[in-house]
Amino acid sequence: MREEDVETAIKVVVVGNGAVGKSSMIQRYCKGIFTKDYKKTIGVDFLERQIEVNNEDIRLMLWDTAGQEEFDAITKAYYRGAQACVLVFSTTDRQSFEAIESWKGKVEDECGDIPTVLVQNKIDLLEDAKVETEEADTLAKKLKLRFYRTSVKDNLNVDDVFRYLADKYLERVQAMVEEEPQTNQPKIGMFNTVTSNANSSTKKKEDNGTIQLSGPNKRRTHGKKNPLSMLGKCQLL
Repeated sequence: MREEDVETAIKVVVVGNGAVGKSSMIQRYCKGIFTKDYKKTIGVDFLERQIEVNNEDIRLMLWDTAGQEEFDAITKAYYRGAQACVLVFSTTDRQSFEAIESWKGKVEDECGDIPTVLVQNKIDLLEDAKVETEEADTLAKKLKLRFYRTSVKDNLNVDDVFRYLADKYLERVQAMVEEEPQTNQPKIGMFNTVTSNANSSTKKKEDNGTIQLSGPNKRRTHGKKNPLSMLGKCQLL
């Protein structure tokens, strides 16, 4: 199998309260479209986009999770195996801001420590802001997260959010590979090129209580690329 026939896939979950713009953000990033119409996500939606990082093809699998409490039991199951996370709150929704730490905890309970960013969406509506700039900055520092202010409507900083997560995760993987001692026990972030089944990106809890994650899914492309993917578009699966 040739190296160019292998593709890396990274699962990213986008979480936060309802109506903060999670679905719109993913639609904008994957399809380049924006709609003002709000449609509540029922459970989980999924889109993907292929990008290139350091001359390597990376497929970002973006999981759009419902923000309403009644869907918690469903969405938590889809957090498992995630390798990166976007925490989103809205400039015009105070409750969504106050819920961020809770959302972060839910993801960490299922995934452990994974690359995560904090996003304040709808900054084009600052005149209706319910969250002070200093408050958002303070929260980002408290949680020790990279912080982006975005406007999905104006397509401001949306690409930067996902590019950062891809870079951050691959940096972590490389660091872990370089530090890995000569043992048969894999550490968090190591590539698993032996198998590509559904368990290859799920978390494993060891006897000592530490959480380990396999690396990004690698799958064969047989030398064929989806022409839409190469254009940076996405497919709704």
